[in-house]
Amino acid sequence: MARIYVASSWRNACYPQVVAALRSAGHEVYDFRNPPHGGTGFHWTDIDAHAAEWSFPQYAEGLRHPAAEKQFAADLEALEWADTCVLVLPCGRSAHTEAGWMAGAGKRVVVYIPEMQEPELMYKLFDAVTGSVEDLLAAVR
Repeated sequence: MARIYVASSWRNACYPQVVAALRSAGHEVYDFRNPPHGGTGFHWTDIDAHAAEWSFPQYAEGLRHPAAEKQFAADLEALEWADTCVLVLPCGRSAHTEAGWMAGAGKRVVVYIPEMQEPELMYKLFDAVTGSVEDLLAAVR
């Protein structure tokens, strides 16, 4: 079975279902919302309730905050541990960066698009693009 890093967004409503389906199929799954080091994952508001309003210098400083460093280390360790990345759309910059890192490291990346979106040419860098949980599970076997 695969060791899977699921890359997505906090706002993605189907993320928990994807994690559950992969685990039910016998895969080991890193869940950034429930990291193995405890807690409920990282939110910029853990550092500052007004993080969305930061200036660039504040953002650069925030990247060095102990909470950001801790979660970055956990996520990077999980990326190194995993042999497969499942990119669950819709998602943002971090998830796409994680999927790109995995592809660059020579690891398998499968894109799961539960609702059709505008086609993306550069997804050709990845191993598969799927539109159903069944196809996703087949692609990670």
